[in-house]
Amino acid sequence: QVQMVESGGGLVQAGGSLRLSCAVSGRTFSNYAMAWFRQAPGKDREFVAVISRSGDNTHYADSVKGRFTISRDNAKNTVYLQMNSLKPDDTAVYYCAAARSFYSGYSEYGYWGQGTQVTVSS
Repeated sequence: QVQMVESGGGLVQAGGSLRLSCAVSGRTFSNYAMAWFRQAPGKDREFVAVISRSGDNTHYADSVKGRFTISRDNAKNTVYLQMNSLKPDDTAVYYCAAARSFYSGYSEYGYWGQGTQVTVSS
């Protein structure tokens, strides 16, 4: 049984920063690529960022590139999302997810957290 617990969400003003964390237990964390997705009200869930199993490779959605940074600590079984220069359009529920490959498509993410709300006020 894999457990993935996100934390760090909240309410922040535009231009502010938040750091999300996702603690993973139940599997060998370093065997999985880890990603963040988000879902705004009335919209489909969308990809935000992914990091490879070793942490050497990362990839971002164009909408967050240069503002968000994904990282991981395999010793702590935790993946992070540092979000800077936040915009109201970043408001969403943010989910961490795990997949076998850095190149996995959405349907290949087999493990998901419960989500954490991020609200950016203008």
